Amino acid sequence: MFDLAVFGSLFLTLFVIMDPPGITPIFLALTSGRPVKVRRRMAFQAVCVAGGVITVFGVLGHRILDYLHVSVPALMIAGGLLLLLIALDLLTGKTDEPKQTKDVNVALVPLGMPLLAGPGAIVSVILAVQQADSVGLQLSVWAAILAIHVVLWLVMRYSLLIIRLIKDGGVVLVTRLAGMMLSAIAVQQIINGVTQVIQGG
Repeated sequence: MFDLAVFGSLFLTLFVIMDPPGITPIFLALTSGRPVKVRRRMAFQAVCVAGGVITVFGVLGHRILDYLHVSVPALMIAGGLLLLLIALDLLTGKTDEPKQTKDVNVALVPLGMPLLAGPGAIVSVILAVQQADSVGLQLSVWAAILAIHVVLWLVMRYSLLIIRLIKDGGVVLVTRLAGMMLSAIAVQQIINGVTQVIQGG
């Protein structure tokens, strides 16, 4: 059956990592000077690219790990460290905002990847899919992945309206709060990985 707890946990994790409120000013900067229709199309393209990358890793992640001889605890610890680095960037405001380029489709790079489908999101999805050992849990995981991409698309599509509502200060505040939540998730993931290594040893 559908597991609401699994859905909520993964959705929250991906929301914090992908940071829809924080991506708004970056999206506006990358697409500045373009018509509204073009911006909307680029928002859809960026979400499709991110979803495609995450789907590939979600489906093939286990095989990739087996091929590289990487254990789940090792991936959990490495993923936790990656998430912690992202969290520190969110908390300190040191995230790099890529400059706009007219000759490149920014919906593909850097918006789709690595801004949206970054290492933190990929690792979280691989772990979530691998730990879902029933049809209901798998359904919950993929529903959460779909839901976060719908949210990302809506946020970018209506980014001009959102910026008018929450202002720059609101984006900064939400980004800092997201950093705090992500740092806690990262530390817990590292603890879980270390615990599994100790128990396995």
